[in-house]
This record gives sequence, structure tokens and C-alpha cells, in this order.
Amino acid sequence: MELSWQVTTPVTSLKRFLNNQGVSHRVFSDLKQAGTIRVNGQVVTPAVDLNVGDTVTVGLPAEVADDAVATSETPITVLFENRDWLVVDKPAGLNVVPGPANRTDTLVNRIKGYWLAEDAENQVPHILTRLDRFTSGVVWVARHRLANSLASQLQAAHQVDKRYLAVVSGQLPDDHGIIDAPLASDPAGYNQMVSPDGKPAKTEYWVEKRFPNATLVRVKLHTGRTHQIRAHFASLDHPLVGDELYGGPQLAGMTRQALHAHTLAFTDPFTGEDRAFTSAPPADWQALIQQLSEE
Repeated sequence: MELSWQVTTPVTSLKRFLNNQGVSHRVFSDLKQAGTIRVNGQVVTPAVDLNVGDTVTVGLPAEVADDAVATSETPITVLFENRDWLVVDKPAGLNVVPGPANRTDTLVNRIKGYWLAEDAENQVPHILTRLDRFTSGVVWVARHRLANSLASQLQAAHQVDKRYLAVVSGQLPDDHGIIDAPLASDPAGYNQMVSPDGKPAKTEYWVEKRFPNATLVRVKLHTGRTHQIRAHFASLDHPLVGDELYGGPQLAGMTRQALHAHTLAFTDPFTGEDRAFTSAPPADWQALIQQLSEE
């Protein structure tokens, strides 16, 4: 695939110019080894001098499917797709990436099958927003190296708005709150725990509705730590309903953590467009809310 930019300000080198466009050191190395670089239509080396008004075009090598990754033909639910991004709606119970528990039918395996079927130019999914197995909702995927690099920069700069819906046990006393507490792996288990030695983690929430034994909240992640929402609410003694790992009770038949990746929004670094995606809560979530409302 090819991408082009125009030089609008004086620059010191091609590498610095491309870095300003979001081309990471790793992507630049791929370009030097297997890609093409043209200035005003002429193939050049990375040592070329650039001038204001020049048009720089790079040709990124195609990313072929990894033979070591199994192909699944199980369909995926696509919320959006273009040259740069794939946004899918992940069902609860599906692992995102292959691992010891499942190497043949994860979201990555299904995306591989989907892209092979449409003979996509790039066939390596770069997962940008990984969800736990039993969390449902929006997953954002980059379709090529440069998209992955640019999205990673957006996330590092906290320019991606990720909102979740969660049902926590008990009644939260405050209508709005911020949980700002570092998280670390629990050496005695697979969970995360609040610890002064952990990595910074910040979760903001708004109460949507209170039930007799639970509270529906809308959650915004300001950081993206493992199990962040689950661990943070557990630290308040309000673990998510159905979250066995963190001591959450099973209410109204919900047997998995009541957590849904509801919306994702960002400004597209390729086009400047504001993009926003929404996943409707699945059937088990809707049944949970209905039963809690009737109690």
C-alpha cells in the first residue's frame, strides 16, 4: 500500500519528516529493507534531502498472513472497515488472541479467515484495544504497520475515548467518581490489585441507575491497565456482578463479568475525521438489566 505527504515546513532529514507523520523507527526500518520511498515520483534512498513543496510517497510491503496462526471461518461482526482500520463487535466468551486455552478460534483467527476470504492486501491484525475473554463489545484493529504506529501514539497521548458499561455489586454512594489508584499483578493469583508499587491507573465513572443490589455505571478509561475496571471497583468493595475472579456475586443469572465495551472514539490521523463506534449490549446483558429492574 502507498501513502503520500507534502513537505510544508523545512525539515532536517527524511527520517525526521516521516517520524513527524507517525512513522515509527520500526516502520522506517521496514521501509528501508522491503519498501519503497519516492520523492516527487522518483525512487530515492533514505539519505535524500527534502525541500518545502516536495511530495513524499512510501510503499509499505504487504503483511502476509502468519502460517503459524490457525484460520477460523467463523463470521465476525464488523462495525467499520476501511484501508486503515477494522472495528468489530466481540461476543463475550471469545478470546481476542490465541493462547494456551484456545489457539484455533479466537478473534485473531476469525479476522485472519475474514481477510483471507476477501483477499486483503494486509492480513496481519494489529489488536489495539484488547478485551478480556468474557468482556463483550468494541475491539479496534489496525490493518497495517503505520496504522498501528499512529494508533499507539494516539493511545499514549490519551486521545482515544473508550467508554464501558458495567454493573457493579451493591449501591455506589456517589453519582460520579474517579478511581485513581496504581495497579500491580497479585503475586498470589491471576488478578490485579491496588498497590503503591503498581503502574498508574485512572478510572472515571458515572452512575446510570441504581438497583436494590447493584449499580449500572458508565465508565471512561483514562489508562489501559489489565483488568483495570474490574480491579478498581473490587478495590471499592463493589466488584462487578458475575466476576468470580474478583469476588463479584452472580445476580439475575449473569455468570460472567458484567462489563461491555460500549463506545470508542478518536480523530482519524489519516483523514482528520472524527470517528465513533458503538456496540449494543448483548442479550445476556439486557436480560440482567431487566431482571434487576424487576426485583
